[in-house]
Amino acid sequence: MSDPVPVQVGPNRLKALLDVPEKPVGLVIFAHGSGSGRLSPRNNHVAAALRRLGLATLLLDLLTPDEERDRANVFDIQLLATRLVEATDWVDAAARIDTLPVGYFGSSTGAGAALVAAAHLGDRIGAVVSRGGRPDLAGPALADVRAPTLLIVGSLDGPVIDMNKAAARHLRCVKEITIVEGAGHLFEEPGTLDEVIRHAGRWFLAHLSAEE
Repeated sequence: MSDPVPVQVGPNRLKALLDVPEKPVGLVIFAHGSGSGRLSPRNNHVAAALRRLGLATLLLDLLTPDEERDRANVFDIQLLATRLVEATDWVDAAARIDTLPVGYFGSSTGAGAALVAAAHLGDRIGAVVSRGGRPDLAGPALADVRAPTLLIVGSLDGPVIDMNKAAARHLRCVKEITIVEGAGHLFEEPGTLDEVIRHAGRWFLAHLSAEE
């Protein structure tokens, strides 16, 4: 396995880590939650597992260091979604990965941003996976999402389960809610993150396939 390569993405030169396996079948862009970024241990663990399945990964900071100092930006779903769109445009113009189908993996507030971006980009996004996410924050954009969407929630994360079920009712795309038993909001309990990886890998491989 290669090591992730530091890159700067889009017009705002967002810091990111790109890793492309030898024969990639798709690419997953990670949208982190509040207070997290490209160095998130949990998302890096998930990304490494997805690469073993043949998926390229791009983990990026959706905000610049200056922007992160304003906490309002951390919860600005429209701003975060715009950055995901910019990152997708960057991927579409980057050598080696420009032809790969793209999926989003969103955590917490990042899931809301991923769904807003997916609604904006339509068929350009092949799949969305939310881990302990807040898809409800996507608001009216939920009805416009076309990418197959998997919502993964921990069984101990009661309020977020309800938020995910409510959001799912507004999704008109292929959708699924998966409850991971014994998992809290951050999936820190033994074995729970591996369940996230299993379900996310299944979803991305089913819905992302490089078309010749």
